[in-house]
Amino acid sequence: MSEERQGRGPLAHRVPDLGALELLLAVARHGSLGRAARETGITQPAASSRIRSMERQLGVALLDRSPRGSRLTGAGALVTDWAGRIVEAAEAFDVGAQALRDRRDSRLRVAASMTIAEYLLPGWLIALRQERPDTSVSLLAGNSAAVAERLLRGEADLGFVEGLAVPPGFDGAVIGHDRLVVVAAPGHVWARRRTPLPPQELAATSLVLRERGSGTRQVLDSALARYGGLAEPLLELASTTAVKAAAVSGAGPAVLSELAVTEELAARRLIRVPLEAVHLRRDLRAVWPSGHRPTGPARDLLSLTRRGAG
Repeated sequence: MSEERQGRGPLAHRVPDLGALELLLAVARHGSLGRAARETGITQPAASSRIRSMERQLGVALLDRSPRGSRLTGAGALVTDWAGRIVEAAEAFDVGAQALRDRRDSRLRVAASMTIAEYLLPGWLIALRQERPDTSVSLLAGNSAAVAERLLRGEADLGFVEGLAVPPGFDGAVIGHDRLVVVAAPGHVWARRRTPLPPQELAATSLVLRERGSGTRQVLDSALARYGGLAEPLLELASTTAVKAAAVSGAGPAVLSELAVTEELAARRLIRVPLEAVHLRRDLRAVWPSGHRPTGPARDLLSLTRRGAG
């Protein structure tokens, strides 16, 4: 940018806005301020005021006004020629921006932690399909840490995680709540307990667990830290479904989302083990990189999830 340009202040303060330029072009086409006003959807006094304001801004007369109509001055003809090029460029800009919006709206990439991906997102995506039938949706499922990584790499437009807090570098919104429950197969000794399980015993027992980085593991680690932390896992598995299957088979007790074991508890393939003094409640969140609030289909999906949470 030249020194002269730098010293003259922002361009937007010196160049008339698009509405004024479109009005001037309409006057040039019709030779009448009144007809130009009607075309641009404003009153004639407003049109006259806008032309005078533009003349003051530019420092030149643009129109010769008479009872027979409005005629461009020499300066007005030059400005009209320039205005035509500016409006044409603005229309091209608008077409390009719309193309970008159409491309954005044609797809939605969602990254979600396992519990949300398996038990909540299907319903939300069906509802989104009804609102946006032309949007193609892809779902990447992983643990909460993997969701954050995908968002930061630009591989997803919106993420969903379970855990204690919004990950660093992200903004988020609580869209629901979940509770972790201790479960065991009917033949396990815990399934026959008559009193709640002490947290010290839970911490000291080798469990079937989700991997580190998952929201489930994060909540459990935090809740049991004061009781000596988790014992070495009996099995460490990368999906809720795998943990549940291992628990049902009798491999060992597990701690799982209440959402994930509703059917197994109802059918008594798993037994819920009451836990003493520890509440394993967690928030379910939509997340996105800080300062980049969701737009388009991602914004609509976020709205649907929050509507459901309400």
